[in-house]
Amino acid sequence: MKKILLWGGLLLLLAVLAFGLFRSQQGQVNVGELAPEFTLESFSGETYRLPDLRGKVVVVNFWASWCESCKPEARDLEAAYQYYLPTGEVLFLGVDYVDTEPEALAYLEEFQVTYPNGPDLRTEISQAFRIRGVPETFVIDKSGRIAHLQIGPFSSFEEILGIIDPLLD
Repeated sequence: MKKILLWGGLLLLLAVLAFGLFRSQQGQVNVGELAPEFTLESFSGETYRLPDLRGKVVVVNFWASWCESCKPEARDLEAAYQYYLPTGEVLFLGVDYVDTEPEALAYLEEFQVTYPNGPDLRTEISQAFRIRGVPETFVIDKSGRIAHLQIGPFSSFEEILGIIDPLLD
C-alpha cells in the first residue's frame, strides 16, 4: 500500500511539474487575446472579477513595493485613474506581486494610490497572465481582450491616456 501511495504521489508531482513547464513555454499573454479570468480581493476587502467588468476598459498593473522601476509610474497611474474616474468607463486594478501586506500598504500610502489594489495570493493572477516581472500592465478593452501590454513602467501620464482614450470610442 505504501508503494502505491509513493508512486501515486510521484506521478502527481511529475504531472504538476510538466504542467508548469508547459505553461512557462507558452510565453506571455499577448495583445488581441482574451484576458485570463481572475478574481482580485483588494486590501480593503472588495472583490473584483474580470468577467463582471466587461463593458469597461480595465487597466491591470502588476507591481511590488520592492520594485524600484514601479515607483516612477505610480503617480502617473493614479493621475490617470483620477482622470477617468468621473466617467466610470475605466477601472484600474493593482496586483501586488510577491510582497508583504505592510510594505504594500506603505507603498500605496507613499504614492497616494487610491484605485483598488490587492495581493496576488499564491501568484495565481500573475501566472494566468504569465508575467515576466514587474511592472507590467495589461490594458483590457471593453470586450475583454488585451488591447495593450506594457512591459516596464509607463513613461508619462500622457502615454497612459494615449493608450486608453482610443478604447473608449
